[in-house]
Amino acid sequence: MKTAIDNALATNFPCVVATASPEGHPGIGYRGSVLVFEDDTLAYWERTMRTGLDHIEANPLIVIMYRNPVRRQAWKFFGRATVHRKGNIRKRVMNRVAPQELERDPDRTGYAVTVKIDSIELMNGEIIQTRQNN
Repeated sequence: MKTAIDNALATNFPCVVATASPEGHPGIGYRGSVLVFEDDTLAYWERTMRTGLDHIEANPLIVIMYRNPVRRQAWKFFGRATVHRKGNIRKRVMNRVAPQELERDPDRTGYAVTVKIDSIELMNGEIIQTRQNN
């Protein structure tokens, strides 16, 4: 999983991030910057600062989907997002983001978003991993 996620953009299968407002209004978009930050945490660089960021700050529940039909790999990662506007975590994520994603944010005004994973599912809904003490 780590290799697939960390190379998603390079293999032309970027992750999809889905969020929701507190009222339940959905938001969805591709994020080419998703990476495995720690064993139980994904991260990405939020450079657009639009609806998805507003949703996360009001409702941290998030799902990130990875799908590579060529390799027949697909997972949904459910978790809780945290926005890092400054500090060490922001810097660590920025330093690991794919260069072509950072080129789209030349002034580095974006934020790091970390997602602590609560569960991982296959596309058919089968839970393959869940956090203890959810």
